[in-house]
Amino acid sequence: MTTPTQPSTIILGIDPGSQMMGYALLKVDNNQPRVLLMDTLKLTMYEDIYQRLEKIHTKVCELVRLYRPTTFAIEAPFFGKNVQSMLKLGRAQGVAIAAAMQGGLDITEYSPKKVKQSITGNGNADKEQVWMMLKQTLNIEEKPQYFDATDALAVALCHHYQSNSILGKAGKGFKGWDDFIAKNADRIKK
Repeated sequence: MTTPTQPSTIILGIDPGSQMMGYALLKVDNNQPRVLLMDTLKLTMYEDIYQRLEKIHTKVCELVRLYRPTTFAIEAPFFGKNVQSMLKLGRAQGVAIAAAMQGGLDITEYSPKKVKQSITGNGNADKEQVWMMLKQTLNIEEKPQYFDATDALAVALCHHYQSNSILGKAGKGFKGWDDFIAKNADRIKK
């Protein structure tokens, strides 16, 4: 019996920031993820916060137009003590989300702890541990200049894992095992 092929998906992952925004595109064919792009948008050269927000919007719109992702995943801001930093980060995240919504994408947010847990098995992993696991999992040769890019890739891979796990799907409208089996008949082995 042959297994039906799944349609390919492209996940746009974003690690928002008002000084650096990491972004990555992950293509998944037959449940096999591979990196299309991983980079960082540097915003520190722009003094004006509104100019930075415009650059974030432009970059996300450009990525949506060029790569036609099927879904969008973004890291949710963590709660810090500096209110001004949180405000800037929230604005950056909001602009990225608005640009993705303008492109017709579904939005999913993941906490930093959830991303780290999904990638390394440890919700308290540091950026180097996350990078090493991404490198191994996705066969990446070259380390990017900034961890913002690897954080964005981790968000995209986390979304892939969550979208394809039984537990991840369970929260998306299954009303029990009967409903799950009815919606996943191709997974039943006879």
